[in-house]
Amino acid sequence: MQSLDIRHAHGPADIARFTTEELRQEFLVEKVFVPGEIKLTYTYHDRMIFGGVTPTDAPLEIVLDKELGVDYFLEIREMGVINIGGPGSIEIDGQREAMVKQDGFYIGKETRHVVFSSDDPANPARFYIASAPAHQKYPNVRINIADIKPIETGEGLTLNERKIYQYVHPNVCQSAQLQMGLTMLAPGSAWNTMPCHTHARRMEAYVYFDMDEEARVFHLMGEPDATKHLVMGNDDAVISPSWSIHSGVGTSNYSFIWAMCGENKAYTDMDVLPASALK
Repeated sequence: MQSLDIRHAHGPADIARFTTEELRQEFLVEKVFVPGEIKLTYTYHDRMIFGGVTPTDAPLEIVLDKELGVDYFLEIREMGVINIGGPGSIEIDGQREAMVKQDGFYIGKETRHVVFSSDDPANPARFYIASAPAHQKYPNVRINIADIKPIETGEGLTLNERKIYQYVHPNVCQSAQLQMGLTMLAPGSAWNTMPCHTHARRMEAYVYFDMDEEARVFHLMGEPDATKHLVMGNDDAVISPSWSIHSGVGTSNYSFIWAMCGENKAYTDMDVLPASALK
Protein backbone atom coordinates (compact mmCIF):
# COMPACT_ATOMS: atom_id res chain seq x y z
CA MET A 1 0.00 0.00 0.00
CA GLN A 2 1.23 3.50 -0.86
CA SER A 3 -0.12 6.86 0.28
CA LEU A 4 0.85 10.37 -0.80
CA ASP A 5 -0.23 13.28 1.38
CA ILE A 6 -0.13 16.75 -0.21
CA ARG A 7 0.88 19.73 1.94
CA HIS A 8 0.57 23.25 0.58
CA ALA A 9 3.07 26.03 1.22
CA HIS A 10 2.41 28.60 3.94
CA GLY A 11 4.01 31.89 4.92
CA PRO A 12 4.50 33.59 8.29
CA ALA A 13 1.21 35.48 8.04
CA ASP A 14 -0.66 32.18 7.67
CA ILE A 15 0.67 30.47 10.76
CA ALA A 16 0.26 33.57 12.94
CA ARG A 17 -3.46 32.72 13.18
CA PHE A 18 -3.19 28.90 13.20
CA THR A 19 -4.51 26.97 16.15
CA THR A 20 -2.40 24.13 17.54
CA GLU A 21 -4.41 21.60 15.55
CA GLU A 22 -4.14 23.62 12.32
CA LEU A 23 -0.38 23.93 12.77
CA ARG A 24 -0.14 20.16 13.25
CA GLN A 25 -2.29 19.44 10.20
CA GLU A 26 -0.14 21.61 7.94
CA PHE A 27 3.41 20.85 9.12
CA LEU A 28 3.45 17.63 11.20
CA VAL A 29 3.51 14.13 9.72
CA GLU A 30 2.76 11.54 12.40
CA LYS A 31 4.21 8.01 12.37
CA VAL A 32 6.16 7.97 9.12
CA PHE A 33 6.86 4.22 9.28
CA VAL A 34 3.90 1.86 8.84
CA PRO A 35 4.70 -1.89 8.49
CA GLY A 36 4.01 -3.12 4.96
CA GLU A 37 3.38 0.38 3.60
CA ILE A 38 4.92 3.35 1.81
CA LYS A 39 3.90 6.61 3.50
CA LEU A 40 4.96 9.73 1.59
CA THR A 41 4.38 13.46 1.93
CA TYR A 42 4.68 15.98 -0.91
CA THR A 43 5.27 19.53 0.27
CA TYR A 44 5.03 22.51 -2.04
CA HIS A 45 7.92 24.03 -0.06
CA ASP A 46 10.59 23.43 -2.76
CA ARG A 47 8.57 20.37 -3.90
CA MET A 48 10.31 17.92 -1.60
CA ILE A 49 8.89 14.41 -1.17
CA PHE A 50 9.81 12.56 2.02
CA GLY A 51 8.57 9.60 4.01
CA GLY A 52 8.98 6.03 5.14
CA VAL A 53 9.14 2.74 3.25
CA THR A 54 8.65 -0.24 5.59
CA PRO A 55 8.56 -3.57 3.69
CA THR A 56 7.54 -6.70 5.58
CA ASP A 57 6.46 -9.87 3.73
CA ALA A 58 6.70 -8.37 0.23
CA PRO A 59 9.04 -5.88 -1.46
CA LEU A 60 7.82 -2.32 -1.96
CA GLU A 61 8.44 0.11 -4.82
CA ILE A 62 7.53 3.80 -4.94
CA VAL A 63 5.29 4.36 -7.95
CA LEU A 64 4.56 7.99 -8.77
CA ASP A 65 3.98 9.06 -12.36
CA LYS A 66 0.79 10.92 -13.19
CA GLU A 67 0.89 12.60 -9.77
CA LEU A 68 4.17 14.25 -10.84
CA GLY A 69 3.44 14.52 -14.57
CA VAL A 70 6.23 12.08 -15.47
CA ASP A 71 6.59 8.52 -16.75
CA TYR A 72 8.28 7.25 -13.57
CA PHE A 73 9.14 8.57 -10.11
CA LEU A 74 12.80 9.54 -10.56
CA GLU A 75 12.57 10.66 -14.17
CA ILE A 76 13.47 14.23 -13.15
CA ARG A 77 14.14 13.69 -9.44
CA GLU A 78 16.97 12.50 -7.20
CA MET A 79 16.56 10.62 -3.91
CA GLY A 80 18.42 9.95 -0.69
CA VAL A 81 17.76 6.86 1.44
CA ILE A 82 18.79 5.96 5.01
CA ASN A 83 17.78 2.70 6.70
CA ILE A 84 17.08 3.14 10.42
CA GLY A 85 15.50 -0.29 10.98
CA GLY A 86 16.40 -3.94 10.61
CA PRO A 87 18.52 -5.43 7.83
CA GLY A 88 17.12 -5.31 4.33
CA SER A 89 18.06 -4.55 0.77
CA ILE A 90 17.51 -2.03 -1.98
CA GLU A 91 17.38 -3.04 -5.64
CA ILE A 92 18.26 -0.22 -8.02
CA ASP A 93 17.43 -0.98 -11.66
CA GLY A 94 18.08 -4.66 -11.02
CA GLN A 95 21.22 -4.30 -8.88
CA ARG A 96 20.66 -5.46 -5.32
CA GLU A 97 22.47 -3.91 -2.35
CA ALA A 98 22.23 -5.10 1.26
CA MET A 99 21.25 -2.33 3.68
CA VAL A 100 21.77 -2.68 7.44
CA LYS A 101 20.85 -0.02 10.00
CA GLN A 102 22.37 3.39 9.21
CA ASP A 103 23.35 2.42 5.66
CA GLY A 104 22.46 5.05 3.10
CA PHE A 105 22.23 5.58 -0.65
CA TYR A 106 22.16 8.47 -3.08
CA ILE A 107 20.12 7.63 -6.19
CA GLY A 108 20.34 9.94 -9.20
CA LYS A 109 17.67 11.03 -11.66
CA GLU A 110 16.60 8.74 -14.50
CA THR A 111 16.69 5.67 -12.22
CA ARG A 112 13.59 3.71 -13.22
CA HIS A 113 13.10 1.15 -10.44
CA VAL A 114 13.99 1.21 -6.74
CA VAL A 115 12.65 -1.78 -4.82
CA PHE A 116 12.88 -2.03 -1.03
CA SER A 117 12.92 -5.33 0.94
CA SER A 118 13.36 -6.56 4.51
CA ASP A 119 15.32 -9.66 5.53
CA ASP A 120 12.97 -10.40 8.43
CA PRO A 121 9.33 -9.23 8.41
CA ALA A 122 9.33 -9.36 12.21
CA ASN A 123 12.26 -6.88 12.27
CA PRO A 124 11.64 -4.86 9.12
CA ALA A 125 13.99 -2.39 7.53
CA ARG A 126 12.75 1.18 7.83
CA PHE A 127 13.88 3.19 4.84
CA TYR A 128 13.53 6.95 5.19
CA ILE A 129 13.58 8.68 1.81
CA ALA A 130 13.83 12.28 0.67
CA SER A 131 13.51 13.36 -2.95
CA ALA A 132 13.88 16.68 -4.75
CA PRO A 133 13.67 17.80 -8.39
CA ALA A 134 17.02 17.42 -10.17
CA HIS A 135 18.40 19.19 -13.24
CA GLN A 136 21.45 16.93 -13.54
CA LYS A 137 22.05 13.18 -13.36
CA TYR A 138 24.74 12.11 -10.89
CA PRO A 139 26.03 8.59 -10.14
CA ASN A 140 24.32 6.39 -7.58
CA VAL A 141 26.47 6.12 -4.44
CA ARG A 142 26.28 3.69 -1.54
CA ILE A 143 26.95 5.47 1.78
CA ASN A 144 28.15 3.68 4.93
CA ILE A 145 28.07 5.58 8.21
CA ALA A 146 31.44 4.03 9.14
CA ASP A 147 33.01 5.95 6.24
CA ILE A 148 31.61 9.32 7.36
CA LYS A 149 33.66 11.50 9.68
CA PRO A 150 31.00 13.14 11.84
CA ILE A 151 30.93 16.79 12.81
CA GLU A 152 31.12 16.81 16.61
CA THR A 153 29.54 19.94 18.01
CA GLY A 154 27.83 21.36 21.08
CA GLU A 155 28.65 20.49 24.66
CA GLY A 156 27.07 18.90 27.69
CA LEU A 157 26.90 22.17 29.63
CA THR A 158 24.48 23.59 27.06
CA LEU A 159 22.64 20.27 26.56
CA ASN A 160 23.41 20.09 22.83
CA GLU A 161 26.35 17.70 22.41
CA ARG A 162 25.78 15.85 19.16
CA LYS A 163 27.32 14.15 16.13
CA ILE A 164 26.25 15.15 12.63
CA TYR A 165 26.69 12.58 9.85
CA GLN A 166 26.48 14.08 6.36
CA TYR A 167 25.22 11.43 3.89
CA VAL A 168 24.11 13.29 0.77
CA HIS A 169 26.57 16.17 0.88
CA PRO A 170 29.41 17.48 -1.35
CA ASN A 171 31.90 15.92 1.10
CA VAL A 172 30.45 12.49 0.30
CA CYS A 173 28.76 12.49 -3.12
CA GLN A 174 27.45 14.76 -5.82
CA SER A 175 23.80 15.78 -5.99
CA ALA A 176 21.77 18.31 -7.91
CA GLN A 177 20.30 20.07 -4.85
CA LEU A 178 19.44 17.49 -2.20
CA GLN A 179 21.29 17.31 1.11
CA MET A 180 20.58 14.67 3.72
CA GLY A 181 22.11 13.45 6.95
CA LEU A 182 21.64 11.99 10.40
CA THR A 183 22.25 13.66 13.76
CA MET A 184 22.63 11.81 17.07
CA LEU A 185 22.41 13.54 20.43
CA ALA A 186 24.67 12.37 23.25
CA PRO A 187 23.08 11.02 26.44
CA GLY A 188 22.21 13.95 28.65
CA SER A 189 21.71 16.34 25.73
CA ALA A 190 18.31 17.55 24.59
CA TRP A 191 18.71 20.44 22.10
CA ASN A 192 19.27 19.58 18.45
CA THR A 193 20.13 23.15 17.46
CA MET A 194 20.67 25.97 19.90
CA PRO A 195 21.52 28.70 19.13
CA CYS A 196 19.05 28.12 16.34
CA HIS A 197 19.23 29.50 12.81
CA THR A 198 17.40 30.08 9.58
CA HIS A 199 18.55 29.46 6.02
CA ALA A 200 16.22 31.34 3.74
CA ARG A 201 17.82 29.68 0.70
CA ARG A 202 16.72 26.15 1.67
CA MET A 203 13.73 24.38 3.22
CA GLU A 204 14.21 21.36 5.47
CA ALA A 205 12.34 18.34 6.79
CA TYR A 206 13.14 16.39 9.96
CA VAL A 207 12.12 12.96 11.20
CA TYR A 208 12.73 12.20 14.88
CA PHE A 209 13.46 8.59 15.90
CA ASP A 210 15.14 6.33 18.48
CA MET A 211 12.87 7.80 21.15
CA ASP A 212 10.94 6.00 23.87
CA GLU A 213 7.21 5.96 23.16
CA GLU A 214 6.52 8.35 26.03
CA ALA A 215 9.36 10.75 25.09
CA ARG A 216 8.57 13.95 23.24
CA VAL A 217 10.41 16.64 21.27
CA PHE A 218 9.18 20.24 21.38
CA HIS A 219 9.97 21.37 17.83
CA LEU A 220 10.24 25.14 17.47
CA MET A 221 9.28 26.86 14.21
CA GLY A 222 8.09 30.21 12.91
CA GLU A 223 9.81 33.58 12.61
CA PRO A 224 12.35 34.31 15.36
CA ASP A 225 10.16 36.97 16.99
CA ALA A 226 6.94 34.95 16.68
CA THR A 227 7.80 31.33 17.44
CA LYS A 228 5.38 28.41 17.45
CA HIS A 229 5.95 24.85 18.59
CA LEU A 230 4.86 21.32 17.73
CA VAL A 231 4.99 18.46 20.25
CA MET A 232 6.34 15.42 18.40
CA GLY A 233 6.74 11.75 19.21
CA ASN A 234 8.87 8.89 17.93
CA ASP A 235 8.90 8.52 14.11
CA ASP A 236 7.11 11.83 13.58
CA ALA A 237 8.33 14.16 10.80
CA VAL A 238 8.00 17.90 10.32
CA ILE A 239 8.18 20.35 7.42
CA SER A 240 10.36 23.41 8.03
CA PRO A 241 9.82 26.28 5.55
CA SER A 242 12.88 28.25 4.46
CA TRP A 243 11.76 31.33 6.39
CA SER A 244 11.32 29.43 9.66
CA ILE A 245 13.63 28.61 12.50
CA HIS A 246 13.96 24.88 13.17
CA SER A 247 15.13 23.76 16.56
CA GLY A 248 13.94 21.29 19.12
CA VAL A 249 14.37 20.17 22.69
CA GLY A 250 13.49 16.69 23.91
CA THR A 251 12.54 15.06 27.17
CA SER A 252 15.57 12.80 26.55
CA ASN A 253 18.24 12.41 23.88
CA TYR A 254 17.17 11.22 20.41
CA SER A 255 18.27 11.06 16.78
CA PHE A 256 16.87 12.69 13.67
CA ILE A 257 17.32 12.65 9.90
CA TRP A 258 17.41 16.02 8.17
CA ALA A 259 16.93 16.69 4.47
CA MET A 260 17.28 20.01 2.65
CA CYS A 261 16.82 21.40 -0.84
CA GLY A 262 16.72 24.85 -2.37
CA GLU A 263 19.05 27.46 -3.84
CA ASN A 264 22.40 26.00 -2.83
CA LYS A 265 24.20 23.10 -1.15
CA ALA A 266 26.30 25.17 1.25
CA TYR A 267 25.68 23.43 4.57
CA THR A 268 27.11 26.40 6.48
CA ASP A 269 24.93 28.96 4.67
CA MET A 270 22.80 29.84 7.67
CA ASP A 271 21.87 32.88 9.72
CA VAL A 272 22.52 32.09 13.38
CA LEU A 273 20.23 33.64 15.95
CA PRO A 274 21.06 34.07 19.63
CA ALA A 275 18.49 32.71 22.07
CA SER A 276 17.90 36.30 23.22
CA ALA A 277 16.45 37.10 19.76
CA LEU A 278 13.64 34.58 20.14
CA LYS A 279 10.13 35.41 21.28
